[in-house]
Amino acid sequence: MFGLNTKDTKSLFIVAFLVVVAPFILNPFPAASAMAQFNAGYPDLMQKFVIFGIFAIGFNILFGLTGYLSFGHAAFLGIGSYSCVWMFKLLGYNVIPGIVLSVIISGIFALAIGFVSLRRSGIYFSILTLAFAQMSFALAYSVLSNPKFNLTNGETGLQVYANDPQWFHRDSLPDLPHLFGLSMRATHKLEIGAWEFQLNAGYYLCALMMLVCFYLAIRIFRSPFGLMLRAVKSNQQRMNYTGLNTRPYTLAAFVISGMYAGLAGGLLSAVDPLAGAERMQWTASGEVVLMTILGGAGTLIGPVLGAGFIKYFENIFSKINDHVLHSWFAFLPDGLEDFVVFLIHPFIGKGWHLTLGILFMLVVIFLPGGLVEGGQRLGKWMHRRKAKDTPSAKTEPAE
Repeated sequence: MFGLNTKDTKSLFIVAFLVVVAPFILNPFPAASAMAQFNAGYPDLMQKFVIFGIFAIGFNILFGLTGYLSFGHAAFLGIGSYSCVWMFKLLGYNVIPGIVLSVIISGIFALAIGFVSLRRSGIYFSILTLAFAQMSFALAYSVLSNPKFNLTNGETGLQVYANDPQWFHRDSLPDLPHLFGLSMRATHKLEIGAWEFQLNAGYYLCALMMLVCFYLAIRIFRSPFGLMLRAVKSNQQRMNYTGLNTRPYTLAAFVISGMYAGLAGGLLSAVDPLAGAERMQWTASGEVVLMTILGGAGTLIGPVLGAGFIKYFENIFSKINDHVLHSWFAFLPDGLEDFVVFLIHPFIGKGWHLTLGILFMLVVIFLPGGLVEGGQRLGKWMHRRKAKDTPSAKTEPAE
């Protein structure tokens, strides 16, 4: 189905099912319970899950298939964001033109940067991409914010103002990003007993985009083009010795990966019409590297899992403070309660990076293949346990 084999079709349908029911799966605890702190089924966080999933899927096409490690992919994320907001300022709040322009402009920039960076490989390629990303950040933060031709609005960030042209905007349309009149912030709240679930239009648009990106990634992985990229990762020098020019293949992978990043940036602006230079910082590029490695580089679903894992810790654990901890451990004697809170305090709030660092270290040491490898090991263990518990059939003696 869809040109995929049975295994890939199954994976696609599993991902589709998960993104559809995510508002329910991510809200396991009642809204009024103390454990509601760990619920992640609200629109802002779910949107980040799928948007950064797109970012990581695209990065994995470059890094997972070719082995080229880019430290500058945040540049395309920022370019996509700025392109989308400019469409809002010029044409109106309909998200389709902004998303389309984000992909196109990011692809053009990726072609130019990749053409130069791919003249080198290994650490030199990584440093070149990092240099281009930092140059882009500097341009967006200061140079292009010059009042004469203010393209980025510098530190404040690019946003839509009342005096912007918005040539196709009408009074009947929302004054917010929308899809042909359907506001990206339109949310239906569904209450079932003590649980509250939020079905958000912006999330489902981003989820649909992620499914399309996931499907295209499968087709790339299974295509002759994907096989050629794997060969580049395996031994590019040997391929060059045979007379095969690998640069067009690696450049194509770089451009596709940059367009994925641009799409993610455009969707970030589609759900929140603001573009800032901070999306181009080296830390954002490092984050997508962590997402891909943590989930499983070179796998299809791994980057999506890695993106969800990191964004969950960033948004959930960073909000836990001492007050929340005291409410959890109030049943303990006062001295013991304060001691437990003192022990946990460095790992929550602003210290969530420490918790993530420890978890990342454990995954790299014990699961080199990332979270996907952990799932595979668990599946094999369950299969062996099931086979062990199932009594073997006894053969009847021949007469």
